[in-house]
Amino acid sequence: MENNRRDFLKKAGLAGLGLAGGGVFNELFANPHSSQAMPSAPAGRSSAGSMTFSASEEAGTSLIGAYGSWAASLIEGELPEFSYRRAEWEDLSSWRRAAGERFEERLAIPGIGDTPEVTVRDRYSYDGLEIEELSWQLPYGRPTRAILLKPRDAKGPLPGILGFHDHGGNKYFGRRKITRTSDDRHPMMETHQQDYYDGFAWANEIARRGYVVLVPDAFPFASRRVLLENVPEHLRDGLDDRNPEEPDNIRAYNDWAGDHEHVMAKSLFSAGTTWPGVFFAEDQKALDILCARGDVDEDRIGCGGLSGGGMRTVFMSGMDERISCSVCVGFMTTWKDLILAKSYTHTWMTYVPLLPGELDFPEILGLKVPSLSPLVLNNEEDPLFTLSEMKKADTILGDVYSKAGAGDRYRCSFYPGPHKFDRPMQQEAFDWFDRWLKGKG
Repeated sequence: MENNRRDFLKKAGLAGLGLAGGGVFNELFANPHSSQAMPSAPAGRSSAGSMTFSASEEAGTSLIGAYGSWAASLIEGELPEFSYRRAEWEDLSSWRRAAGERFEERLAIPGIGDTPEVTVRDRYSYDGLEIEELSWQLPYGRPTRAILLKPRDAKGPLPGILGFHDHGGNKYFGRRKITRTSDDRHPMMETHQQDYYDGFAWANEIARRGYVVLVPDAFPFASRRVLLENVPEHLRDGLDDRNPEEPDNIRAYNDWAGDHEHVMAKSLFSAGTTWPGVFFAEDQKALDILCARGDVDEDRIGCGGLSGGGMRTVFMSGMDERISCSVCVGFMTTWKDLILAKSYTHTWMTYVPLLPGELDFPEILGLKVPSLSPLVLNNEEDPLFTLSEMKKADTILGDVYSKAGAGDRYRCSFYPGPHKFDRPMQQEAFDWFDRWLKGKG
């Protein structure tokens, strides 16, 4: 299992690493931990566990050498311009409007048309659930594929959850990472779910508790991935799209796609948009589709996910009023952490140019206070983040919610172990959804 975890971290971090050299990772994993070997923590905040640090986190060093302290000083000193923690922001509604408009401007969200028409490709029952395989065509790229799950024989509109799959250094797969639709699973997905989700398909588990759960492929994963046949031959590294389900071909494609991220990011920036902006645009269409269903109560909508799914949760929760409850797993820190220690562990999908001087990363999740009830779940030995900065992010969000008089609507919990969304964490997440989407206290 640890070899798989190391491979995951080496390829794509959070939302996707993929940019680091092997030497750093040899240090990072000198004392690997297994999530199966670690006891679960009770809900709520816990004391910090031990952490293996890379050389870039040692005192007096930074990822960019002597330039680190200077770069960090650019966003330190005064609080960010649109931080609700600043004394001049006294009126909550005025701050929400101003900060939300600035955040939307920085995302540079592309216009991608109206809500697309949905095709039901298949409908069947499995493991106590009614499952629909859906697709829709956006104005660009191949059709988006998605899986929708709900309890079999469910009566009346149910609360809905938009489920975000992780990055995992694996762009070949998307929706299948957190769902299970038959006993016949791809062996790589069986391993993936065992390594990061304690063997569970968490979208199935929460659907069984009385939710309609929609899991779409993200850009550019699975059905939305970049096909090799559509890029110039000199960029294909001798690969092609034949026999796509073969594990060796999948691994080769994922290596190629990880190296291709900087090309995609630069092209998106040159087009006047951002990767987070594209994420949000496509995820919002999925949310439109979920909320339009007759079996969904559009007044009770949540979202959540691990890692890259946690990142998408932050952006969606900060931007769309329809999300009233969210669970961000394994993706919460500060911009300073990325400046000095951890940018190499993260994908190009993370960054919003110019935003750090206006909002710290956790403050994005606080943009909808008090209408949003967010839960943040962290792992104490998560090598994608610095523990002290994860705790600082918790303090920042706690201060935002306290100032808004909504401290009870925010919670952050720390669990022992590495990057994961295991069963104890899932239990806390599902109870949180029940509390705020079903009123179960």
